[in-house]
Amino acid sequence: MTETIISIFLGIGLAASVGFRVFVPLFALSLASYFNFWELNESWQWIGSLTAVITLGVATLVEISAYYIPYLDNLLDTIAIPLATIAGTAVMVSTVADLSPIITWSLAIIAGGGTAAAIKSSAGATRLASTTTTAGFGNPVVSTVETGTSLVMSIFSIFLPVIAFVLVILILFIIFKLYKKIKPSKS
Repeated sequence: MTETIISIFLGIGLAASVGFRVFVPLFALSLASYFNFWELNESWQWIGSLTAVITLGVATLVEISAYYIPYLDNLLDTIAIPLATIAGTAVMVSTVADLSPIITWSLAIIAGGGTAAAIKSSAGATRLASTTTTAGFGNPVVSTVETGTSLVMSIFSIFLPVIAFVLVILILFIIFKLYKKIKPSKS
């Protein structure tokens, strides 16, 4: 039971990380599996192969670099929201242990995909606001914060999944508070 809960926390933490950068947590999970630090579900063991480590490593470097190119970063955000949702669902499915497939997939879609989509949507809105208010000059700062947060969340998720889960709750709370602050009132 404890292993199942820890695996859920790992999945949610990595899904949140996917909301900041799609490939950073996938690469981190690939490395963790490759070095036998985390055992993935049987059908997801390929993620721990050397081919997957190299492929995801290259994809991670390309993604991080692309977010430093003005206007390409905003374009990436438009396609990254659905990708983050899919990747968030995938990391949840790959990490959750000892649950029936219906519960695993339901949890993955709701908690994994939902968390990734919520965070990616707010990150995209932040970048759009930065582009509008700074003519794109503030976007490298936004990109650096997003990449750093994705990296930190991935590391916490793999090594300290309970703390990662708490951080996810904190991030979602901050997003909710910011949304309420900027949402126009209906009075």
